Amino acid sequence: MAYDLNMRLWRGDQDGGELADYTVEVSEGEVVLDAIHRVQATQAGDLAVRWNCKAGKCGSCSAEVNGRPRLLCMTRLSDFDPTETITVTPMRTFPVIRDLVTDVSYNYEKARELPSFAPPPRDADGKRRMAQIDVERGQEFRKCIECFLCQNTCHVVRDHEDNKPAFAGPRFFLRYAELDMHPLDTHDRRQLAQGAAGIGMCNITKCCTEVCPEHIKITDNAIIPMKERVADRKYDPLVWLGNKIGIRNKDNDGRSEL
Repeated sequence: MAYDLNMRLWRGDQDGGELADYTVEVSEGEVVLDAIHRVQATQAGDLAVRWNCKAGKCGSCSAEVNGRPRLLCMTRLSDFDPTETITVTPMRTFPVIRDLVTDVSYNYEKARELPSFAPPPRDADGKRRMAQIDVERGQEFRKCIECFLCQNTCHVVRDHEDNKPAFAGPRFFLRYAELDMHPLDTHDRRQLAQGAAGIGMCNITKCCTEVCPEHIKITDNAIIPMKERVADRKYDPLVWLGNKIGIRNKDNDGRSEL
C-alpha cells in the first residue's frame, strides 16, 4: 500500500544549511534510503547521500534519523507512524561535506595509529596454531562494518571536538581489544591504548553498543576488558614490585621498560 511520507532532510555544506521539507510517495516494505532515493529522482536531483550495498554490510549510509544514529538502508519506514515526519540529518560528530554526507577521515587517521597484527614465526611445519576458543573470542569483533555510528554517538568526541586528537573512540577500542586478546599477536598494545588512544577517557555509558547495527557488545566485551588489561599493567602491585627490584617488563622490541 502506497502513502505520502513527509520528510525533512538537511541540505547544506560546511558553511551551513537548513532542513528542507519534502513529501514523497512510498510503499509498504521500503526503508528510509528508498524514500531518499525517490526524493533525489523526483524533486532534488542534487541531494547528496552516501550509500553502496543497501544491505547493511558496507556501513556507508550512516546518518541520524529523528536524532538517532542509524543506517538508512536498515531503518524501515514501518518503524514509524505513516503520519509522522521523518527527519534525516548528517552524523553530528563529523564535518559536513554536503547534505547528508560527512567527512569521516578522522577514523582513518586513528586507524593508522594502531599497530597491525604481528604474529610470531611459524612453527617448524610452517603453520601457526591457536585454540578454537581463542578463534571464537574474536569473531564478534570482526563483524564490525565500520559504519562509525559508534564513533558518532560517543559523547567524548561528539560534544568535545578538542578530544579528537587524544581519543580513538569505540570502533578502535574494539580493534585494540581484538588484537590484544589474540594469542598469536606479539604486540603489547595496553600502553598505547591508555596513551595515544585515550581509553581512560571512556566512561562506559554503552551508547556505542546501543547503536551498533551488528549488535556487537562493544562496551562489555571489548572496552571494559581492555580497560582491565590496562589497569592490570599499570597498577598491579606485583608488576610494581617487579619494577622496583629490577624485574621489568619487556617492550615490543625486547627492551626493558623504565
